Amino acid sequence: MRIALVSPYDWCVPGGVNAHITHLAGRFRAWGHEVTIFAPASDPVAAAEECVVMGKPYSLRVSGSVARISFAWKSPDVKAALAEGNFDVVHLHEPLMPLLPYHFLRYSSAANIGTFHAAKEGGNRFYGYTTPITRPWFRKLDGKIAVSPAAARLVHRYFPGYFNIIPNGIEYEHFAAPHEPLPEFMDGRCNVLFVGRPEQRKGLKYLLRAYLILREQADNVRLVVVGAGDFSRYQALMEPFPDVVFRSNVPYEELPRYHRSAHIFCSPNTGNESQGIALLEAMAAGVAVVASNIEGFATMITNETEGLLVPPRDDEALAAAVLRLVDDEPFRRALQQAGQRQAAHYSWDNVAHRVLSYYERLLYERRQVAEVRARRRQAFPGP
Repeated sequence: MRIALVSPYDWCVPGGVNAHITHLAGRFRAWGHEVTIFAPASDPVAAAEECVVMGKPYSLRVSGSVARISFAWKSPDVKAALAEGNFDVVHLHEPLMPLLPYHFLRYSSAANIGTFHAAKEGGNRFYGYTTPITRPWFRKLDGKIAVSPAAARLVHRYFPGYFNIIPNGIEYEHFAAPHEPLPEFMDGRCNVLFVGRPEQRKGLKYLLRAYLILREQADNVRLVVVGAGDFSRYQALMEPFPDVVFRSNVPYEELPRYHRSAHIFCSPNTGNESQGIALLEAMAAGVAVVASNIEGFATMITNETEGLLVPPRDDEALAAAVLRLVDDEPFRRALQQAGQRQAAHYSWDNVAHRVLSYYERLLYERRQVAEVRARRRQAFPGP
């Protein structure tokens, strides 16, 4: 099968959409399919090793975040690339983001599939403002994927229709494999781990408040905060408490060692999460999890079965859930085992197989429609 994967985002800037595309491409190629990635790039020379560069990206503020997308008019280049590639499938990620996906939808005669990644409880201003313009392009999609029910609900609000739910994947084997714990944390204390960026919606401040409650009831708990970004503001606030440890910019290869050193993992996010990748990685590593009861997490975890869900922004409930797992080791181990089994469903091999099956189904349906039309033309030839 000849497959085009299209990203509207700067290929040189790491992000969830580009990582998703990279993993799909790797699996598809390993299974013998021809895959070409198309994306804008701020460093065309470096990106050319992985993708066909389509334009220079510029920063655009969209729904509270910054997207680096291309506004270059690349229609001739897209038209030529489609003709040369003769693709069976053109798979566009965030297909309504300007401007590159529109060019592919305009010229593609392949099966056009769009994956919608974002989730936002309050709606998407970009979709709201541009719906009259983008609706014709939405109709050119033969198949539509959302990475979670939360993501499907967001786009369905502006573009009603059926969305096949196929989640983001995780490198399950990377986290589930045996790893040496970090000796500095192997001193008999119960380690509570947070992995995430220092963004407001990640809810770290509620976990820090929960820790202050927790330490009054248990004297053997340590909080370890890991993530990409500047945690100096939080570090200054927690300086009087030496059992709160911050580790910034931990390499991906080292991250499972932190999971292997942890007894409990906390995701205190406040919302706007289509899916909890860090949460799934912790489950894959066999760590018992406590998470906010938000849609992006509740679709992956059944409360009391694969983890504990607590109301968002409730530091007292968060502290109580953590304390319960500190005190009840058999229950904690049961959650670890159930969570790891659940996380296995999200391995990239499973996810890529589901996406490929969706391709095959759409191509079969297109062939069926073409055969019906051909029979009708034979039965009722025109003048």
